[in-house]
Parts: sequence; structure tokens; C-alpha cells
Amino acid sequence: MPSRLQQTLDEGSFAVSAEIAPPKGFDFSHPLEVAKRLWGHVDALNVTDFQSASVKASSLALCIDLIQNGIQPVLQMTGRDRNRIAIQGELLSAAHFGIQNILALTGDHPKTGDNPQAKPVFELDAIGILQTAETLIEGKDLGGNELLGQSPEFFLGAVVSPVFDPIEVQLIQMRKKIRCGARFFQTQGIFSLDVARRFKEQTEGYNTKILYGIIPLRSPGMARFMNRKIPGIEVPNDLIETLEKSENKEQDGIKIAAELISKLKEEKLCDGVHIMAIGAEGNVEKILKEAGLWT
Repeated sequence: MPSRLQQTLDEGSFAVSAEIAPPKGFDFSHPLEVAKRLWGHVDALNVTDFQSASVKASSLALCIDLIQNGIQPVLQMTGRDRNRIAIQGELLSAAHFGIQNILALTGDHPKTGDNPQAKPVFELDAIGILQTAETLIEGKDLGGNELLGQSPEFFLGAVVSPVFDPIEVQLIQMRKKIRCGARFFQTQGIFSLDVARRFKEQTEGYNTKILYGIIPLRSPGMARFMNRKIPGIEVPNDLIETLEKSENKEQDGIKIAAELISKLKEEKLCDGVHIMAIGAEGNVEKILKEAGLWT
């Protein structure tokens, strides 16, 4: 049976996913509490994989906990920390627990994280991970060896940045990922309807589903930091100025995010949204209620 995320997208309904992160420790109570509160109002909980190349509990472990609590996750899988044996092993382990949604990522370099002395692997990039998952779906491993028993069923996704310059590089990669099995894309955070409209035109006819990334801003400083430090992020100056004048910056950031979601849905500019609250997961509920999507 397809995952809820796949069913929602295949039906042409507006999909919502939200991002949660494993802790830097082994107590999963907080992300589980957040996930339980959101489940039923979102179509999947996307679990980050050693986000920002920093040590956390693994994505697979939290995804297993979610599944065992009746919540459907998106397992992020990066190529930074694993060779092809480890990637295939984790994908097969995910299939055993009924995890279907997979998001393939290349991953940030370890030097950007909290253990910069770590050796990177990068044997497979996002495209290689998609190809690997497709090979497993066909019943073989990358060495051409037959899998025992039934083959796994995955709903494969990847990422794309609508404001990357030159955009053609992203579009070329996007088309490659589609050919390698990507059925849906989550974008880097966007903050402008003009970006969404332009990217919709640029991807017209692509055989895939697109969920625009939504990052609720909590302060002007947060916006400036992302503009400086995070590739593929472009927060407009007028939005930063609005937050500077705000008396309740976090609440106004929630309203801005909710308004953007409402307009994306109203104009049918995408197939859904992926909300990345980045340490303020409790705000996801507020955003969805503000946008009229807390059903």
C-alpha cells in the first residue's frame, strides 16, 4: 500500500510535510511528542540525517520509533557518511520496518559540522542513492546479487534549490534525479511568490511532484544569517525590513509563512509544502492553523 504522502500527491491533493530532528543524545521524547501532535495534520514527518554534518542520533532510529507509533516518516539518506554497503543496508533495514518515503541527499561536508576532523565518504551522491534504491526495488543489490524474499517498495524524493544561480545547473540535476526515480522534490526554503511562479514555469512538464520549502523566520538576524551562510537561500530585503519593524517578530514570521502557504495553494503553484521550523517545531501547528490547513 502506498504511503500517505504518496497517496496525497498521487490524488492531486495539497500535501504537507514537516521536518523534525533527532536529538544530540538518545532521549527521543521531544521529537516523538512533536510528531504525535502533528500527525493527522501532516502527510509525513521528515527526519533529518546528521543535519549540518553534526552528531545526532540517526534518522533511521527516529524513523523506526515513528513507525512503531503509527506515524509515517520520510527517511533522509545522505552519502556523506556511508559507502554503498551501508546505504544499501540501511535502506533494506528501513524497508523491514515499513518505512517507504526516502529523501536522497548528498550531504554537507564534515568540515562545516561539529566534528570537522571526520573523514567524508561521498561514494554515492543523491543521484547514486536514488539509483541504489531503484536497484533494490528491482530485487538486486549494486553488485548484481539477488535479494532474498520480496523487494522493497520506496517512494523516492530529492531536493532542489529554486534560487540557485545558474538555475540551469539545478534543472539538469533535477531531470537526472527524475530519471533515477525521484517521484517528489522538496525545495530549499523560499520566501517569495515570484520565485515560486518562476520555478513553476521552469519545471513545466517535469514528471514529478514539488513541495516548496517553508522556513518561518524568527528574527531579522536569522534571515541575514541564512542569506550569508546557507547556499540556495534568498530572503528578500523587504521581508527583513518588515521583521525589523515588527513588535512580535516570531509571531509575524509565523503569519508571513502561513500567508505564503495559503497563496501557493490558492495559485496552485506547487503540489504541497515542506515546513522546516529549525528548532521551533512547535510553531508548525501555529502556521498550519493560520494557513487554514490544521484539519
